[in-house]
Amino acid sequence: MPGPLFIQEKTPTSYSGRTGEHRQPTHITMVRFFSPRWVVACVVLLFSTNAFAVSAVLGVDLGTEYIKAALVKPGIPLEIVLTKDSRRKETSAVTFKPDASGPKAGSYPERLYGSDAMAISGRFPSDTYANLKTLLGLPADDAAVKEYLTRHPALQLEATKLRNTAAFKSKAFTDDVDAWLVEELLAMQLQSVQRNAEAMAGSDVRSIVVTVPPFYTIEEKRAVQTAAELVGLNVLSLISDGLAVGLNYATSRQFPVVTEGGKPEYHMVFDMGAGSSSATVLKFQGRAVKDVGKFNKTIQEVQVLGSGWDRTLGGDSLNYLIVDDMISKFVQTPAAQKASVATESVQGHGRAMAKLLKDAEKVRHVLSANQETATSFEGLYDDVNFKYKLTRADFEALAEDHATRVGVAVQKALDVAELDITQLDSIILHGGASRTPFVQKALEKIAGSDKLRSNVNSDEAAVFGAGFRAAEISPSFRVKEIRISDGSSYPAGFKYTDVNGKTRQQRLWTERSLLGAAAKEVTLNNLEDFTAQFYQQVPSADGVVDRETKVLTTKNLTASVAQLKVNHNCADSDIHFKLNLRLGGEDGEVNVVKATVECEADEADKEGSVMDGVKNLFGFGKKDQQPLGESSDSTESTESTESASTTAFTDTATTSSVETSTTASGDSSTASSAEAAESSVSATKKQLVVIPVQFTLEKSGVPQIPKGELTKSKDRIKAFENSDKGRRAREEALNQLEGFTYKIRELLDAESFIAASTEDERASLEQKASAVSDWLYEDGSDAPRDELKARLKELKDIVTPIEKRIKENSERPELVKSLRGALDQTASFVDSIKQKIAEAEAFSATASSSTATEASGTITATPSASSADFDGLEDDDFTSSTTTATALEDRGPVPPLYTLNDLKEITEMSESTLKWLEEKLAEQAKLAENIDPVILVKDIMEKTKKLEKAGMDLAMKAVNNFDSKGKKKSSSKKSTKTKKKAITKTDSSAPKHTVDLKDNEYIKFGGDGQQPSAEEIEEMIKKLTKEHEGKQASKDEVPTRDEL
Repeated sequence: MPGPLFIQEKTPTSYSGRTGEHRQPTHITMVRFFSPRWVVACVVLLFSTNAFAVSAVLGVDLGTEYIKAALVKPGIPLEIVLTKDSRRKETSAVTFKPDASGPKAGSYPERLYGSDAMAISGRFPSDTYANLKTLLGLPADDAAVKEYLTRHPALQLEATKLRNTAAFKSKAFTDDVDAWLVEELLAMQLQSVQRNAEAMAGSDVRSIVVTVPPFYTIEEKRAVQTAAELVGLNVLSLISDGLAVGLNYATSRQFPVVTEGGKPEYHMVFDMGAGSSSATVLKFQGRAVKDVGKFNKTIQEVQVLGSGWDRTLGGDSLNYLIVDDMISKFVQTPAAQKASVATESVQGHGRAMAKLLKDAEKVRHVLSANQETATSFEGLYDDVNFKYKLTRADFEALAEDHATRVGVAVQKALDVAELDITQLDSIILHGGASRTPFVQKALEKIAGSDKLRSNVNSDEAAVFGAGFRAAEISPSFRVKEIRISDGSSYPAGFKYTDVNGKTRQQRLWTERSLLGAAAKEVTLNNLEDFTAQFYQQVPSADGVVDRETKVLTTKNLTASVAQLKVNHNCADSDIHFKLNLRLGGEDGEVNVVKATVECEADEADKEGSVMDGVKNLFGFGKKDQQPLGESSDSTESTESTESASTTAFTDTATTSSVETSTTASGDSSTASSAEAAESSVSATKKQLVVIPVQFTLEKSGVPQIPKGELTKSKDRIKAFENSDKGRRAREEALNQLEGFTYKIRELLDAESFIAASTEDERASLEQKASAVSDWLYEDGSDAPRDELKARLKELKDIVTPIEKRIKENSERPELVKSLRGALDQTASFVDSIKQKIAEAEAFSATASSSTATEASGTITATPSASSADFDGLEDDDFTSSTTTATALEDRGPVPPLYTLNDLKEITEMSESTLKWLEEKLAEQAKLAENIDPVILVKDIMEKTKKLEKAGMDLAMKAVNNFDSKGKKKSSSKKSTKTKKKAITKTDSSAPKHTVDLKDNEYIKFGGDGQQPSAEEIEEMIKKLTKEHEGKQASKDEVPTRDEL
């Protein structure tokens, strides 16, 4: 896979015109203030486009023999979509497997794809459809279609009535079912790829980019788009094989910047696949373009300069050489001659040809790496066996003419690109057949071995390029900016009948023309509504043929010309009809950008505006340069689509020349005469009057599938898909039932199952399981899904209760042990708390009695008049420290954080749970293992959970009490501090039982996010109390000081 393709953030590059250097800014900070309305609008837009922002896209390499797909999704940058058997490519084939009992009305056969389809192609050659790419968009009588039928004689081809394209009649359906279009069969293969991609992405995939050969005509491209449409896929773009490989090549490379004096690189992509060969000359270059603000950025460009191809030179044509050699040698064997086997008989035998084609491909692949190979056929034709052997030298002798055709495609591409082979930097090889030894030898002979490159994945470069292109088009992704330009491959133009009734033909584009380039303007002298035909010039056996692609029909040209004549006095010679035309970058279709009719007419000059008067006053304008107002006779613009809707464009241009005619009345020079002459001045101005022309642009050539037929095709493909889903569900039910019968056999011999079941249950289960097994081997394999599920339920109704007993008996002891442990811990915790409460109450009573005695024996001294003058002396502090030390010794135990009322709920719950457990265990002890238990695992787990929750609630109550006491102590400390000097020795010696928390102390749960147990809470409280006591003692200590 290439280097990093997806760019998370781009840093703008500044360009220095003086030095010609690009500089990266060190830091850019932008601060903007947005109004609330703007923010709301952005939020609405964000949520409205959310579905598109997370959508996945797919790049599809539509090969003749294999289909490959690359998925792009957030978190999955360009990943190959695997088949259901984990292969990186899917064989381009679909097979209808007929029902064993024959076709039934309204039913659909089983469909197989890829390697599964080819595995049974020998059994069902008349219902196996492979390599359909070569038939797309072609008439049924085309030479390529006839060649395909020769190689697949078992297929029944029919020409469609309206379109005269290929369709196949399937023997897996009843005779009243219509033949399947090539587009429908290809749509099924695309749907299979889509299912695999959605399974990988975990979401819907609806948008794709598809690769096509450079020689595909408009009709062939439309056939690909139709196939995708039939299964709900949106084709974002079509991209030629060579350009897709070049795009993949450019994703991990930087090329010379031509705006800085660099020279572009020229590479040729030689792509030889199963069906065809093509050579594409590409130009790679970098370019500095304007970025945000004053900054520049460098982008990469890939352009197609020319393409050459051979439609039939590929792996299949080489396979056919081997097949023909096999048949030739087979009919010469003594056994075949004895059976009077003729060449034509073998070629017309569907199963024999399917076997030969399958093995011929294997032989060719082996010869690419080995000097010789062999294969054998059992009962190839008329029960005659055949052994075949082929060496590489013999194979290259068979393909001698094919080797010379390699250079033709290369030279054609160079001629179109107007380049020489020496100007190429390299030839990039792609396609499986390009690895054939004689093909590489032919290329080395043309360009030299030093120019052949294998620096891309020859199997997957095209699909990666298509996937990158899909991500680039989709608004969901941001990728490296690479601007591509595909080639038109064929000359194109249009035909029309001029004003003299003569047929005119004008070429507008050549083989080198780039798709998506700037529009071309064509001027015609037609003044009445007419029709023009666009065409492609396609080579054929009979020479170059003009194939129509679209038909343009004007709607209001005649009326618009009349309007110009009446309202603007335009002459026929001054009226012109103009078309702006371009080739679409996504599919190469002709697009009409604008259609107008115009003439340059004399119009009265209107007075200028107030601003013009101000300009003239200060000398910034001239009176004869008045702005032209909009004509009241202009026609409103209407929209148009290519499917028989109208398009109109409005454009107005003015000329800068002004003609002024002055009329004077006589030769009088009086002032009144001058004024009269001045008022009679009449100014006129040449202006271009433009009227948009409405038109329709319809597809022509091979007729499109009518909407009714298109809907019918979609419906029967959807019905086919629903049938497959139902079949898969039935097969799953069948597998479950069959697997359960095997499981029952194992259960009946298991000791645990025997112990937990009665003799009657085992006998009934064995009897029913045996009956189901016999039924499956007879008629049950074809039974509907509902019946299979009903029989499975009947067996499970017996097995499930027994398995439940086994589970209960095995899990109960451990859970009972856990519950007893929880009960013991709860009882121990409650007892310890009660003991602490009793100790605290006893100490409190003793302390209260002692305080009362000391208070009665204390004599309060009368302070002297000057005592206030010595409040701050050291003696008071020393005395205070002495009393504090005495108080610390009499502090007593830590007060409990619970009351007896707090323990009431958990005590009652513990006692009731213990009673329930003892009663249930006593009842269970009286029951045998094969009897349903009275104490269930779920009940024990529920009791344990409730008990643990009650303990946790109690622990949290302690934390809350602890926190509330801390707050009270903190508030009391503030009030005590303000009255510190008035405290007597008796007051300072009073016991203090409040434990204060640290300012930032808080309770944390376990590191795993779980609540702590009651024991952990208690341990934490003890630790905090101990730390607080130490802190308080250190605060109360008074350091020894020297007296002054």
